[in-house]
Amino acid sequence: MKYYLYCFISFFITTACSGQNTPVLYKDISFNKVNIQKNIVYSFADSIKEKYRCLDFYQPATNSALQKSPLIIWMHGGGFKFGTKNAAEIKLWGDEFAKRGYAFAAINYRLSKKNPLFKFKDLVEACYDNVEDVNNAITFFKANASRFNIDTGKIILGGNSAGAVIALQTVYSNSADIKYILDSNKTVANTNNNYNTQKVAAIINFWGALFNKDWLLRAKVPIVSVHGSKDRIVPVNNKGVVFFGSQSIHEKADSLHIPNSIKVYEGYAHELHKHFNPLVYPRKVKQRHKEAAQFACDFLYNFFKGE
Repeated sequence: MKYYLYCFISFFITTACSGQNTPVLYKDISFNKVNIQKNIVYSFADSIKEKYRCLDFYQPATNSALQKSPLIIWMHGGGFKFGTKNAAEIKLWGDEFAKRGYAFAAINYRLSKKNPLFKFKDLVEACYDNVEDVNNAITFFKANASRFNIDTGKIILGGNSAGAVIALQTVYSNSADIKYILDSNKTVANTNNNYNTQKVAAIINFWGALFNKDWLLRAKVPIVSVHGSKDRIVPVNNKGVVFFGSQSIHEKADSLHIPNSIKVYEGYAHELHKHFNPLVYPRKVKQRHKEAAQFACDFLYNFFKGE
């Protein structure tokens, strides 16, 4: 009798423990390996250099063909002047999201030939071009959904720094909005009421900003944000001087009942560095970037689960 009781208890404990260790798809790391297809051309605009029209595509190595993956389209940082899909942090996020079951496309986009780091007009002009680039990437994936085995109803835009600015503007503004910002005389009002025409499902905002927080009224697309409290390049609490930072976006989104979440790293600067230096990628920064990816996945999982 004691033997059978022992076997029963052992079976119960083993079953319970194995259940606890089962990873949750789209939330936990569920795959060990990631396949990467490099330098896929997503736009055929010959007037743009090919290197600005390429993407790298990450996906779980063993994902079932029957399981269509949500797609994250990611834009790198670099102040609209620098940067590439080959940046170390982009490769890290591609790996982190793909191991949780997402398809992940890291895109290159046009870089400004002007001075967006110091002139707001040049920054806005660059963003205008980049929103067009992102829309071309979305159109490409919708046309090739079967090839990449993606769920076109769950396309997520994400980015860090300038890339997050592009993601936010793509969903919450249109070309007329950006032209209006550039019109110093404000002679032509924006009468274009078409927003989020690509039906983007959510936004991952890593230390980005929105030109106008009132634009959040237009699309009400969920946003998950991560930011450093001491970011001086894109201040988290910026309110209307050039743009609105992640905290301002969070507060406005809350008031409009837009699903959103924010994680602020106290004491950290841009890109979650202690002291921002784009030339180095320390181990502790990598760890914070992994945590940021997990925070985003937790939000997306809970949001999509509730649909």
